[in-house]
Amino acid sequence: MSGVNDIRSQFLDYFAREGHEIAPSSSLVPRNDPTLMFTNAGMVQFKNVFTGLETRAIPRAVTAQKCVRAGGKHNDLDNVGYTARHHTFFEMLGNFSFGDYFKDRAIELAWTLVTKEFGLPAERLLATVYAEDDEAFNLWKKIAGLPEDRIIRIPTSDNFWQMGDTGPCGPCSEIFFDHGENIPGGPPGSPDEDGDRFIEIWNLVFMQFEQQPGGERIPLPKPSIDTGMGLERIAAVMQGVHDNYDIDLFRSLIAASEEVTGVPASGEQEVSHKVIADHLRATSFLIADGVMPSNEGRGYVLRRIMRRAMRHAHLLGARDPVLCRLVPALVREMGRAYPELGRAEEMITETLELEEQRFRRTLDRGLALLDEATEPLDEGGTLDGETAFKLYDTYGFPLDLTQDALRGRGLTVDVESFDAAMERQRAEARKAWAGSGEAAVETVWYAVKDRVGATDFLGYETDAAEAIVTALVADGKETDRLEAGTSGAVVLNQTPFYGESGGQVGDTGTISAPGVRFRVTDTQKKADGVFVHLGTVEEGVLVPELAVDLSIDAARRASIRANHSATHLVHAALRKVLGTHVAQKGSLVAPDRLRFDFSHNKPISAEELAEVEEISNRIVLQNDRVATRLMALEDAVEAGAMALFGEKYADEVRVVAMGHEPGEDGREKTYSMELCGGTHVGRTGEIGLVTVVSESAVSAGVRRIEAFTADQARRYLEDQDRRLREVANVLKVSVADVVERAAALADDKRRLERELADTRRKLALAGPAEAGGGEEVKTVGSVKFMGRAVEGIGGKDLKGLVDDAKKQLESGIVVIVSRADDGKAGIVVGVTKDLTGRFNAVDLVRAGSEALGGKGGGGRPDMAQAGGPNSADAAQAIAAVEAAVAAAG
Repeated sequence: MSGVNDIRSQFLDYFAREGHEIAPSSSLVPRNDPTLMFTNAGMVQFKNVFTGLETRAIPRAVTAQKCVRAGGKHNDLDNVGYTARHHTFFEMLGNFSFGDYFKDRAIELAWTLVTKEFGLPAERLLATVYAEDDEAFNLWKKIAGLPEDRIIRIPTSDNFWQMGDTGPCGPCSEIFFDHGENIPGGPPGSPDEDGDRFIEIWNLVFMQFEQQPGGERIPLPKPSIDTGMGLERIAAVMQGVHDNYDIDLFRSLIAASEEVTGVPASGEQEVSHKVIADHLRATSFLIADGVMPSNEGRGYVLRRIMRRAMRHAHLLGARDPVLCRLVPALVREMGRAYPELGRAEEMITETLELEEQRFRRTLDRGLALLDEATEPLDEGGTLDGETAFKLYDTYGFPLDLTQDALRGRGLTVDVESFDAAMERQRAEARKAWAGSGEAAVETVWYAVKDRVGATDFLGYETDAAEAIVTALVADGKETDRLEAGTSGAVVLNQTPFYGESGGQVGDTGTISAPGVRFRVTDTQKKADGVFVHLGTVEEGVLVPELAVDLSIDAARRASIRANHSATHLVHAALRKVLGTHVAQKGSLVAPDRLRFDFSHNKPISAEELAEVEEISNRIVLQNDRVATRLMALEDAVEAGAMALFGEKYADEVRVVAMGHEPGEDGREKTYSMELCGGTHVGRTGEIGLVTVVSESAVSAGVRRIEAFTADQARRYLEDQDRRLREVANVLKVSVADVVERAAALADDKRRLERELADTRRKLALAGPAEAGGGEEVKTVGSVKFMGRAVEGIGGKDLKGLVDDAKKQLESGIVVIVSRADDGKAGIVVGVTKDLTGRFNAVDLVRAGSEALGGKGGGGRPDMAQAGGPNSADAAQAIAAVEAAVAAAG
């Protein structure tokens, strides 16, 4: 008996010996076919090669391709567990020729493999051909020696393959295995063909035409070959079993399921074990390829598969999580062929455990409601759609899960009334959208989401992809075209462009198709999941349903990633240096810098900033892998994850962890762990360097740090170093002595400024009086009065001058007006202490200020200051104060 791993290797090695390049399996998330939810065939990764958009150095390839059929047009989910050959996940073995060999060589290679390499008896094999393909019919006779009654012509599209309504196409030829007379069913094309006796094991597609829009087919210049052999099917044949679930791979997984649940895979329980084994593969590989459970798109399909398996674990009596405990068994069986399973094992286990814990909390209540609602129904009865919708809306039961739960009892669901209930809910939501304020302004995005759904974000794994245009918006309204030179917004079914959120700016780049180019200048996230690409059509016309190529500005994204990850490091460092009261109050993650606002009630010292930099760069140099995982919100917070300011969190959150440090118990612990939906570096070393460039106040109790990373930080430091060397040259000292020399110069400057101020005061008091021709010191009433106008004395020195004059008078009132070069004037009035009971300097200075064209003034009873725009009226100001003294005295 050949095991699954042996058969896979044997297939790949055989075609490698025949000059084929072994191409690794592509991701289950197609990057180059936006029409597909998941990769569902081996040829998906070669689509652009077949259409001529790409070329390969070696014109032959062979693959073992991961495939999922559980959503969209190809959906086998409902049948899994109840049939012998339906799977959500399967492996497709295939060989490909890109204009190299054609039908004769393809048939020869296939026949040699199955009869000589695999050793299948030729008498139990038959072939089908497209009814009009005489060439293939004759080649099977010539090469394989098959008699004509075992070469069956099929006139339907089952044996004619098309990539789409237009494009490459061609006839097929299938190889069938006869399981024997003891199995019911007839050969393909017969009335009994749906039986299980004759099983297709390999499909050979001969791409020889191109389908034109008008229906005409023209020959391709380089006919090609695309084949597909289901590994599970061929393994069943080679291991002498009729049911795919009896092959060695599934026996091992089912045995692990039996051990974990303690329930044998027999009788009614057999279906549940099959479902668990199949769905374990699908969920694990999808998570390994970056799909996470959600309520939209691919994530929703993943959640449906998970929950279907979890319900069957519940049927087996399991009260603790099951699927997460089976991941090691899957890695043992398939990890060597697909190393991504081993790399993602921890994430797969955590995600499955989280989902199962969450679902289990609602499963019992949902099933109780289902039992109560169906109790009156007899076998063959129908559950009303309103109840099915309540299960979906309240308990998270997808419709197909409810249908599966009722299937064993012979019950169905009124799908029409379920759909009606769903539409009523959408109608109510649309009414809410048309409310007021911002919601009313952006109603268009909610309408778009209602019609086309949320956008699948691919940007965690790729910078480029293909997509389908699902909606166009211009001037706040949907439109059916955007022409060259016009600006607008593009919505796609999937995108690698990050929509601005959580402080991270949106991506820029291009959306293109043959003859069409749209420059994306910003990407926004609207209506809870619709990614809106804003920009201008530079060439051609954009229309809905157009297949487009997407490419973000990868260099810009790399800078943004570095700054975003650095923000997390700086946040953690600030909490260590300043205290755990530090909490994020806002951020900006742009390609050229990061800005981080946080709670703190005083400026940060230079020493503290230096420590924040030092800690952050220490983590950068660790070059640790940046880990992301999905967790329940409460579990993430309990584990110590920091929530980011302004972010809206769902029940499930993405947790980003980086760096390590010693814990209080001496063991290593994670340095930074935050809830974040943004994009990040793969390893901390990619940040390069963190350099803080400013620290300032934003508002009461909120400070702001700005910093650079990577090349921007390097350029900043190089510029600072250049400037420092220039200063050293000017000061004629070495760089090492710049600070000491600058400090000495600053001391000299302060000394000289003091000496200059003293000299000015002395000169001002020593000069002639300017009090309207009167004496400099006079007696007004019974009080000594000094009035003087001076030039160019500043406010602080002016007060000192008044103090000096008061000391000279010993008892009296002094008013001094200083005239500035710009025509303005300052006035200071001083009253000696013995006179403050009779005269108030504030009242007196206001009288002088009015004469200068000013208003008001302030100070103390013994010293007050004011100003005015008319320095030419200095004498009048002194006279006004003198008059006020006379009036009060």
